[in-house]
Amino acid sequence: MIEPELTQNRFSLQAQGVCWLLMLGPLFFLSYGQVNQFTATRYDVGSMVFGWESSIPFVPWTIVPYWSIDLLYGISLFICTSKQELVRHGCRLFVASLIACAGFLLFPLKFSFVRPETQGIFGWLFNQLEQFDLPYNQAPSLHIILTWLLWLRFRQHLSKSARFLFGAWFLLIAVSVLTTWQHHIIDVVSGIFVAVLISYAIPMEGRWLWRRPSLPALQLAAKYGAGGILFLLAVPYGYLFLWPSVALLMVAAGYAGLGVTIFQKSHTGHLSLSARLVLLPYLIGARCSKCWFSRKIPTSDVICSGIALGRFPDTVVQQSAVFDLTAEFHKGGCESQNWLSYPLMDLVVPEVQDIRCAIARLSQLHQTHDTVLVCCALGLSRSATVVAAWLLSTGHVKSVQQAIGFIKARRPQVVLTPFHIQTLERFRKESQCQI
Repeated sequence: MIEPELTQNRFSLQAQGVCWLLMLGPLFFLSYGQVNQFTATRYDVGSMVFGWESSIPFVPWTIVPYWSIDLLYGISLFICTSKQELVRHGCRLFVASLIACAGFLLFPLKFSFVRPETQGIFGWLFNQLEQFDLPYNQAPSLHIILTWLLWLRFRQHLSKSARFLFGAWFLLIAVSVLTTWQHHIIDVVSGIFVAVLISYAIPMEGRWLWRRPSLPALQLAAKYGAGGILFLLAVPYGYLFLWPSVALLMVAAGYAGLGVTIFQKSHTGHLSLSARLVLLPYLIGARCSKCWFSRKIPTSDVICSGIALGRFPDTVVQQSAVFDLTAEFHKGGCESQNWLSYPLMDLVVPEVQDIRCAIARLSQLHQTHDTVLVCCALGLSRSATVVAAWLLSTGHVKSVQQAIGFIKARRPQVVLTPFHIQTLERFRKESQCQI
């Protein structure tokens, strides 16, 4: 009974893939072609090119990987394994065309090099391209945007070895926009920027959620927002300032109500690749902060019954499982295979509901693994709060003060503010009422 059902679901996905292709294909050719033709009639079209770009060689055979993106575009709609993945991938492609065409209209540019004559099969491919593609529609490069979005889909469904081979081919596609003399560097850079933002704004897993923030969270949002604005004001002196500005403004949005959704962290501890790229300046700062403040703090301390409290592990974990409460750290190369993540925002006291959910997951993990590391960035606040609540819920202690004293006797560096204590008291009272 299972196999026919799987076959039916797969057939349904294939049919939906056809529908998406029938919608996206005409949309791409009509919008892209019409914008190209319109720009050709304008008199305000210039070029933006660096002097050193003239040294980029013209490589005729790279027209083959350049053209291959059309085939990969179609295939990408049929490799998705769930309706959510297909819909969100289709939406990404749809938004990519709309944003690129809007950019072409608002900031029209023209490719300024004269392409050499090419003979043979490569020359025929260039001739076919020129019948459709005039030297306009430059920034942001739609070719680059699609290359990134398609690569994200293919890498999700490939083995490590195949991922390497396909990754090399997609890199060749990206390079080909330069070596076929189709785009300038500014088109590539702006294309990468737009591509990453699209994949970040439309995640494959999870969804954007807003929750009413607490006053301390709003204060943190104001601080990160101010930092983001300062970097934004510095953009005229260097466009690299735009990156930390976007990262800090997104973190500010997280504290203002979007919460942990800005990190797009899975239950296995992995941040999405797009989130890692968008938030990279902030993530680097968080890593540096962790390394600095954890210099004199033990990696972990055993609290009781196989539960250890500690900082986010880098590589080796002594415990058989990890319960990760950070939102901002990517599991990366940590060796532990038994990893469960329940992300909580840093520097903010968790809500009672979050504490309750975290305890439920911790209890399930502890049932199947004799030793569990409960960690946050330093193992001092978020993780200590959850462990204190776990001690209360399991009857190891009778009061919040006993729980705090129990933990501090084993990990003296723990920092629990009066706000943490008030939240734990509410958790204790609600738990007693439910009993």
